[in-house]
Formats: sequence, C-alpha cells, structure tokens
Amino acid sequence: MSVESRLTALRSSMAATGTDLIALGPGPNMHWALGFHTHADERPCFLMVTKDKAGFLMPVLNAADARARSNLPMFTWADADGPDAALQQALAGLGATTARKVAVDETMRADFALLLLDAMPQAQHSFAAETLGALRMRKDAGEQQELRDNSAIADEAMQAIFAAIKPGMKESDLAAIAIGVFKDHGAAPLFTIVGAGMNGAYPHHHTGDTVLKEGDAVVIDIGARRGAFSSDITRMVVMGEPPADYTRVHAVVEQAVQAALAAAQPGARASTVDKAARDVITTAGYGEYFVHRTGHGMGLEGHEPPYITETSDLILEPGMVFSIEPGIYLTGRFGVRLEDIVILQENGPEVLSCLPRTVHAVSV
Repeated sequence: MSVESRLTALRSSMAATGTDLIALGPGPNMHWALGFHTHADERPCFLMVTKDKAGFLMPVLNAADARARSNLPMFTWADADGPDAALQQALAGLGATTARKVAVDETMRADFALLLLDAMPQAQHSFAAETLGALRMRKDAGEQQELRDNSAIADEAMQAIFAAIKPGMKESDLAAIAIGVFKDHGAAPLFTIVGAGMNGAYPHHHTGDTVLKEGDAVVIDIGARRGAFSSDITRMVVMGEPPADYTRVHAVVEQAVQAALAAAQPGARASTVDKAARDVITTAGYGEYFVHRTGHGMGLEGHEPPYITETSDLILEPGMVFSIEPGIYLTGRFGVRLEDIVILQENGPEVLSCLPRTVHAVSV
C-alpha cells in the first residue's frame, strides 16, 4: 500500500471511532503509516494525523533527514527553545486545537504522550491500537511475501543447525551457526534461544555455554529481520536416546499444534484457537506445564497483536499473521515447544515454514 492509501485507511478508522487526532511516535506505528520512522531519542517527535491533514512535531537536528523521505509539513523546535511553542503551532496548523478525542501511540515515550495530552486538556484520550492497530494486524500481499521470504531464511538457519549439531557443542555454538546464516542473507538476528536438557524447561532460556550431551532434548527458537519484517520458528532436537516420556510429550505438543491450526479460521475468536491447543495438553495431563499463551502476532514487531490467548475475544480475519506455539515444560527435565508462523487466509492458516515439526534425532 502507498502512504496515501495507508493514511486514507487510517482516517477511515479514525472516523469510525470518532478520533479527531492521532499521534504516532518514532517506531513501528509511524513506520506502518509512512514506510519509515524518524530517529528515536529523548527529543519529543511525533507524526500527527487529523481527518484531512498530517504533519510532524520535529526536532531541528532531525528535520533534514525526515524531509528527504517525506513532504509532510514539519513544525520544528531547537534544543534551546524546547518543543512547547512548536507543538502549539502544529496543533493550530493541523486544525487540531479543539480536538475532542485524541489517540496516542501506546509505544510512544510517556513524556511525549504527556506533552501532547497536557496541551489538550479538553480531549478524551485513547490508544492508537483502537484505530491503527486494527489496520496493522491485516497484512497486505507485499507484507505477506516479505514474511514468507524471512521464514525461508529461518528454515535455512535451522537446517544448518541440524547439519552441525553433535554432543560436545555448546548452546552458544548453535546460536552462532544460526546468526551466521542470517547475516549471510542480510538478515539481522533478533534472538537465538538454544535450551539443552533441563534448560529447555525455561521458555525464554538465555543461551549460554551449557555443553550438549547424549540424552539431551534441545529447544531451538530462532528469528531474524530482513527489511521491515522478521521470522520466528521453534523446533526440537534429541541427542541420541530421548529422555523418558519425551516421545509422548512431543506427540502431545504436535497434536496441540494441529488442533490450533484446525481452529484458526476466519471468524473464529483468538481464544478458541488457544483453547483448542490447551485442551489437548490438559486432557493429556500436562495442563499445568503449558505456562504461556498459544501465540502472538508478528509483523513490524516480533510480538504484536493479535495475541492468541485464553481471554482474547478478537475475531480473526484473513491477512492476520500469528504464531502457533504450544509447549510443555517439565522443570529439571526438559521442555518441548513447536512453533510455526501462519498467515490466515480465506480458507484457513498458511504455515510459512517448510520444515516438519518432527524431532530431529542425532545419532551418537
């Protein structure tokens, strides 16, 4: 979508929610609207959009760079003067002085938001999630393809780990392999979680120098960003003979993934997808060991709406992108998590990874 198309869509959403002004800080929401975001630091800076105008509150030192990428008007301020006068000029210039409802970017610095809200004591406050958030959840064709391309890179990184992994290696050695593949493809590594043995029971284990040994079940969760979008995938490796109960636990988690995929249909509630996965794990007797939500959205941010939780009443729509990643974590023993990113299409979920979720067994 072009910038004009996105601003038009945003204004339609603003009209539907009675929002007169929305302010977006330097970050993913501004990036969605404009295709870039300005430099983020402690100096107040935000994009303001009304029903028929848009412009920036902009520190002088960042103005030239922003002008090279946008022709929107800029109300600039210098360090010596402070932003207050420029903000008043911006509100007047955009016809927003008497706005009745103002939406602020929930990811914006609190001091930025308070600066704006203090200047508009008459206005009702809300968050950008009510307007722009709903638009960001539905990815267009170009965004979907970028996500597919990133997923293909992650598949290659996972396969490189599979090809190299052996007893005696450290968790950090495997992380380095993934990082190398990502960088070779021009992707910036975001996370490389490698949890060997009992470390796998910590869902967000900090990859370290634990040495892989025979009998370990290994959780491998990796992702990187190329362009504006990123990847996220989790697979399992077992070193030789699997731990007691591992095969059954892996099978239960796989059944939970399949149940969630079947439930993930346009018109379903996010909570229905979570319940489908959770019911499988609970029925198998492992309910207390599934300690997180079933999934999170992914796009300009690695974690963003929609969130696939027990309590979310959000209705899923085509174009939404989210993970399905149930897990079972047995403290002191091992953990199992299987994760795929899906794009919800008209006929159901499109799984982005081409890798099977079966355990990768290493002969020792």
